[in-house]
Amino acid sequence: MSHDRFSLAGRRAPVTGASSGIGRAVAIALAQHGASVGLHHFGDAAGARDTAAAIGDGTAIFEVDFTDGKAMSAFADEVASSADPINILISNGAIERRRAWGEVDEAHIQAHVAANFTALLTLAARLVPAMAKRGWGRVVATGSVMATRPRAETVVYASLKAAQLTAVRAIARDVAQHGVTMNVVSPGAIETEAMAERYRDAAFRKAVAAKIPAGRHGQADDLVGAFVFLCSDAARYITGADIPVDGGWTIGDAPGVSPGVTA
Repeated sequence: MSHDRFSLAGRRAPVTGASSGIGRAVAIALAQHGASVGLHHFGDAAGARDTAAAIGDGTAIFEVDFTDGKAMSAFADEVASSADPINILISNGAIERRRAWGEVDEAHIQAHVAANFTALLTLAARLVPAMAKRGWGRVVATGSVMATRPRAETVVYASLKAAQLTAVRAIARDVAQHGVTMNVVSPGAIETEAMAERYRDAAFRKAVAAKIPAGRHGQADDLVGAFVFLCSDAARYITGADIPVDGGWTIGDAPGVSPGVTA
């Protein structure tokens, strides 16, 4: 197989939630494979600038609060109206606000729905029809192991990750014949800036490693291969898939793990 099938040269790709963690790693990897990348963030201008600096001069940066429906819609219109067509959408931006399930209120639910579900549908509605008309497009959304292994304190976040997969599959079925693929990459336990404090706790790190068949937690760079592949011509016959990148955690806990171990 020619290495050219993995090239993203000439492709344009907005990456949401690109100021840190998985979004940053994916944005940099797409650029390394030739894509022209635009970076979205909210409230982390310094992180977005760092990501842009790692990519190169001229990297576009957008700041948008995805819990604000009007701002989200305006952002989608701006991206869609670009003079150069968008070929790839990386829907990574999301919020995860943990709360006891009995204390979940309407505001908590609506914020998650807006940022973690409506934003994807809004961007897809603006960008995917044009991709289909041109006969080529890629949409890759960041899922979560929690869609299949949910926890009570993340009931809203986990539920919407499952809903996201359903939405991606529903739209993928409609546009596959037009050269557009839509897939989900679902991380497991990944050490990112948002989780840095917990991962500094040696007991927590040990508990996580004990549960994962691969014997360790993941890093953001562990995700980029799946994203780059799914965006490339090499993955043209893959659509509606949910690819777990979790060290085998969705298979089940590592052999010999005590029921008392939590992570």
